[in-house]
Amino acid sequence: MSRNIAVKTSAKAVPARATPKTAAKAATKAAPKAAPKNAAPRVAAPQRMGPERVASNGLTESALRKAPASEYMSPEQRAFFREMLVENQKELIENAGVTSEHLREHEVEPDPTDQATIEEEYALELRARDRERKLLKKIEQSLHRIDDGTYGWCEETGEPIGIPRLLARPTATLTIEAQSRRELKQKLYGD
Repeated sequence: MSRNIAVKTSAKAVPARATPKTAAKAATKAAPKAAPKNAAPRVAAPQRMGPERVASNGLTESALRKAPASEYMSPEQRAFFREMLVENQKELIENAGVTSEHLREHEVEPDPTDQATIEEEYALELRARDRERKLLKKIEQSLHRIDDGTYGWCEETGEPIGIPRLLARPTATLTIEAQSRRELKQKLYGD
């Protein structure tokens, strides 16, 4: 003889025609499983790493994102980006100093495998510094564009590049659309 019992769980309701045995089984399936004793608690991943950037004029990234379009590249916004670029520039120069100091401390290892590993690490570090050297040039160009008032405007179209793009890539000179077109041309026709 079957009973019409409806068991409601947090995940889903069991049909009214279920038997007590199948209803209990469905309830245990829907119940959340306990974490293992040694497992670390689940924590939501942070949206951003580090604190929000604040310029000396008090302008924050969130305020910059919420600013109306009429205030695009106002003197306060240019000052914010100038500080951001100068900070990046100082960090890159400091990294270059650390690398040169690190390379001067090079010691020869008796084991050829260890020596090869060390030399490969140096090669990777030098490649990273070479990319940073190129980025330093772009930062210098961006600082010049801030001075002459062209920072934040697309070189090809003259349209605003946009605050979110500049926050992600402060050395950007093209809008996303113009950059996509340029990359497509390079892919199709080469440099």
